[in-house]
Amino acid sequence: MIGAARAADVAALLREAARAEILPRFRRLAQGAVRAKSGPLDLVTDADEAAERVIEAGLTRLFPGCVVVGEEACAADPAVLDRLVDADLAFVVDPVDGTANFAAGVPLFGCMAAAVVKGEVVAGWIHDPLGDDTAMALRGEGAWLADAQGRHMADLRVAAPAPVERMVAAVSWTYLPEPLRARVTARLPRLAGTVGYRCAAHEYRLTAGGHAHAQLYNRLMPWDHLPGWLLHREAGGYAARFDGSDYRPTHRDGGLICAPDRASWEALRAALLDP
Repeated sequence: MIGAARAADVAALLREAARAEILPRFRRLAQGAVRAKSGPLDLVTDADEAAERVIEAGLTRLFPGCVVVGEEACAADPAVLDRLVDADLAFVVDPVDGTANFAAGVPLFGCMAAAVVKGEVVAGWIHDPLGDDTAMALRGEGAWLADAQGRHMADLRVAAPAPVERMVAAVSWTYLPEPLRARVTARLPRLAGTVGYRCAAHEYRLTAGGHAHAQLYNRLMPWDHLPGWLLHREAGGYAARFDGSDYRPTHRDGGLICAPDRASWEALRAALLDP
């Protein structure tokens, strides 16, 4: 249903939305253009809402009859999320991932989308508006980086396995429940280093490209993880929830660890999570 040519069309759509609605507002947000949703760490801007409208319109034009599940639409009406469960073709969209960075003028944010067919993630896109390139993945066909014209730049491949003490990981501990939060943060020195970009889009690009070894998240909203999860998987990585079960598009919690392979996943889970 989605081959390389159609994947390139979606990448071009994300780029179009970024150039029309996101970049013109970067560091130029008007007063009142930034608003809190569920709390002070959960923001939305005029750019998020405008870009989502452009992307939704473009997807329904490219794929008539598809379901579009946008982060901002779900914030307004959580029932929209239920449409993801059994749709013949659904797209999950995060128009500006890293909104807190975007609102603060920090140049680290992305535009993400994933295609889901009958509950299976079949394609993923993470566009970098400032770098003007897109990390893309098709299920069973690998992951790669494409330039602004859609030309193949490089295949993506996760880092080689390493012992925990040599791992660099993106660890998002903010939403971990206690006592797990205290346990994980106290054990971070067991790693060689950690990064925290406040932007899953760039953390997934970092790991899928082999520039970090692992990622750990607790909250699993689909727009934050479906594109990057497939990107990481198609780049050769292994991912599972904290209990070792497979990650599915319908999951909202249960945590997620991404690592180079299963042995690395098990070592990292033991080092950071086990009592």
